[in-house]
Amino acid sequence: MTELSQHPAAAPEHEHEVVIELGHLKPQLVRGARMFAETVAAPTLLLFVLLHTVGLVAGLCAVMGWCVVTLGVRRLTGRQVPGTLLLCAGMLCGRAALALVLSSALVYVLQPVFGSIVMAALFLGSAAIGRPVTIRLARDFVALPVHLFQRRAVRRMFTQVALVWGVSRLIDAGMSVGLLHWGLDFGLLSRGLFSGLLTALTIAVCAAWGVRALRRMPGVTLRLRPAA
Repeated sequence: MTELSQHPAAAPEHEHEVVIELGHLKPQLVRGARMFAETVAAPTLLLFVLLHTVGLVAGLCAVMGWCVVTLGVRRLTGRQVPGTLLLCAGMLCGRAALALVLSSALVYVLQPVFGSIVMAALFLGSAAIGRPVTIRLARDFVALPVHLFQRRAVRRMFTQVALVWGVSRLIDAGMSVGLLHWGLDFGLLSRGLFSGLLTALTIAVCAAWGVRALRRMPGVTLRLRPAA
């Protein structure tokens, strides 16, 4: 008599419907634009203007003061202080403080360049070993079921997104170094404007790529608004 197996047959990947709720897009875009203005555009403009009118020390102190005022106003008005904003403000103050100690605006511009190189190595390295860091980052923004990451197509999509981010960070570093050859003002312009635009473009490309890939997967449904 043949012995029956105690383990059921493996279910196909698309047997169970997976619903992914992306949430409202407009508030996310507004929040991102506001954070860009608070942590990139405004501090860079302050440093640029004061560097040419008052001096380096005043410009760097204004950058640090801007961070303190931005966080303080949010606290006093009872508004939420996102962890990303705290991280960006902390990194910005650290850059300004180091540049102030070394009395060099070039140090202020070059620090993000090294950061971009490190980020590129992180993204490209994680993609090369088959453990894309973009999977962990995606979980911070979109609620994804754990079993979804077991699909080869999903892991391949996140690997491709990690490659896009890695190349984007290399372009960012190269762009900043290239513009610095034309002068410090161009370096500040690169960090304050072009770098932010490149990051926004990369986010848009990766988001569109991910949504397109998920829509094509069997058993996966995307919703732009949370269910009631």
